[in-house]
This record gives sequence, C-alpha cells and structure tokens, in this order.
Amino acid sequence: MIYADNAATTRTSAAAQKAMIDTMERFWGNPSSLHTPGQQAKEALQAARKSVAKAIGAQPQEIYFTSGGSEADNQAIVSAAKAGALKGKKHLVTTAIEHHAVLHTMDQLSKEGFEITLLPMDESGIVKVQDVVAAIRKDTALVSVMYANNEIGTIQPVAEIGALCRELGVPFHTDAVQAVGHLPIDVRTQNIDMLSLSGHKFHGPRGVGALYVRRGIPLLTFIHGGAQESGRRAGTENLPAIAGMAAALEDTVTHMAENTAHAEKLRDTLIEGLSRIPHSALNGDRERRLPGNVNFCFEGIEGESLLLLLDDKGVAASSGSACTSGSLDPSHVLLAIGRPHEVAHGSLRLTLDVDNTMEDAEAIITAVTDVVNYLREMSPVWKALQRGERNYVIQ
Repeated sequence: MIYADNAATTRTSAAAQKAMIDTMERFWGNPSSLHTPGQQAKEALQAARKSVAKAIGAQPQEIYFTSGGSEADNQAIVSAAKAGALKGKKHLVTTAIEHHAVLHTMDQLSKEGFEITLLPMDESGIVKVQDVVAAIRKDTALVSVMYANNEIGTIQPVAEIGALCRELGVPFHTDAVQAVGHLPIDVRTQNIDMLSLSGHKFHGPRGVGALYVRRGIPLLTFIHGGAQESGRRAGTENLPAIAGMAAALEDTVTHMAENTAHAEKLRDTLIEGLSRIPHSALNGDRERRLPGNVNFCFEGIEGESLLLLLDDKGVAASSGSACTSGSLDPSHVLLAIGRPHEVAHGSLRLTLDVDNTMEDAEAIITAVTDVVNYLREMSPVWKALQRGERNYVIQ
C-alpha cells in the first residue's frame, strides 16, 4: 500500500516511539507530585516543553500542552474573544478556508454576540494582506489566519499579517497544524501571538498538541480541575505522548531541509503527471504550497468513487480534510476558491512525506489516470460533456 494521506496523519517515527517507551519506563511518576519519581517526571515534562519551544522560536513558559490542534485552536480563539469582549471588542477576523476547528469555534462565538468577518479567497487560495487591513476595525479582538491549508496546501503570508496586527495592536493567531515540522517557523520574527500545533502531523503520536501563547497575551483556563499547565489546563499531563511529540518535532526540524527537498520533488512529479489528464486542475497556488501537498479536481467523476478504487489499487489518499470525510458536501475550501459544486465533488488530495519514493509517485500517476478514465467511461455527466450537451468547467 502506498500511503499518500500524510496531511490526515503521519506514521509515528522511531524517535517518537523510543522517547515514549523510555518515558513510560523511566518517568512514570506524576509530574505534580513532590516525591522523587514525581520530580523526575516534572523534569522530563519541562525538557519536552523546552524542546517544543525551541523548534518554533518560543520560550518554554509560552508553551501549553493540549490534546491536539483542535483544542489549541478553541482555547486560543475563545481566550482572545473573551478578553476582547471585556474591552468592548467583539469582532473577529478569519478566512473562509480555515479548518473547522477554527470555523466552528467562530460560529459558536457568533451565537454569543460576536461579529465574524470571513476573508475571501481568490483562485490561488491565498489571502491578500490588504483584505486583512480592510477587515480590521477598532473593535477587532483577534485575527486568525492558518499558516498553511490542510486541503490545498497553500501557504499564507503569515509574517506580513503578523507585522500588520502587531502594528495595529490586534492579537494574531495562526493554526499551524499543517506547517509545524514542515516549514521554518519563528514566532518572534513572524510576530505570531498564538500558534496551534498537533503532534501526529509531524510523525508524533495522536492525542497530543500544543498552544504557543506569547507572554502578555491573556489565556483563559479551558479545562478546570487542577493547576497543571500553569493553571490553564487541568488534568495530569500525558507525559509519554508529550515526550514523543517533542522528540518527533526535534527530529523533523533537524532534517527539514532534506525532507523538504525530497517532498517537493515528489510533489512536482505528481503535479506534472496528473496535469496530463484532460480536464483536470490543480487546486491552490502552484508555488506557495506545502512541500508534499497535491490537490486536483477531475471533471466528470465523484471523489468518493475515486478514493475507493484507488484504495483497491493500493493507494491511500483522501478527498480533503479527514475531519469531514463523513460529509457528502463538497469541500468548503474548494468552494471558497471558486470551484463549482460539481467539480469540487471530484477532488483528490495526495500528501506525500519522507517515507514516500519516486516509484510511489509514478505508481500514483498511473493509478489515478487509470481510475479517472474508468470512472469517466461510466459517467453520464462525462458522456454529456463529450457530446457537447454540457460545457466543460475545467478546460
């Protein structure tokens, strides 16, 4: 099986597995306990916090461990909203292509009286800095723009947006779940106030993530019951998972340059090969995209059938975010960049990583081409397009 769904989750690395096993064997105490085993566990916890902080240019005391990216997004956005409301600021700015962890949190806040501005996208899937400028008001409590999109892989102008927000005194949050471990990040130079990350996106374990909060930015307690995480998240820390995430992040940051070069070669090979399929289109910007991300639309077919037949051919892929895989609706990201419903339904996301090979990429091109041709032969929509009874959307 060729695994091409690394945006959904990655294989746990050897470094992460070793760190987790070592932690379970040596640091099994509760980090909140005063006895020696507890203090040894606390030291291991702080070492992991320091390691994660170093990877993104933060200070250890600015890192709060969570259950993953979704929790981190929720806590960051709700904290900024509530803090802003105390000052009479109840306006939030985000984009139309955010992960649902951001969009659904915004929806909930809108029911509580907050006003949400969704920044539009052009066909490239990149937000314009001038649109952010136009959206910010005197009562804006937060700007939240994802670092890189989980579906189409586009990389946003985070540093420019961060500088703008800092100048205007508006807190800036970025969902960097897809970017951390794959792109160089420095929260200081990029003027990021809050950043969300998730361990299983860079070969760490599932169920663990972190939220960076710049010192001085208010953070509300999200889970009550104990004094863990500086009183901001109650519950005994999942130390083995935290240690595994820290080890995975250190490993992937250390080898980022060669990993990126490898993934970009595979990505570009896939884009070139899949572009040869008639009436297909790459989704998202060609250059400003994650190293291993390829997202295509194929006119005249349904994405679900494409995925099932590719799986039968030994290729594991997706049609978009794993968090919405049970939905029959087309991707909100593809609709936001202007793809019509009938085309958005025929999307395919392939996300490659260091474990993939050039042979994998060539095999994927062959498999996708064969499956698309097979499905089109059976499609009444495709036959109508060929007879000229309908107009092609993708030329």
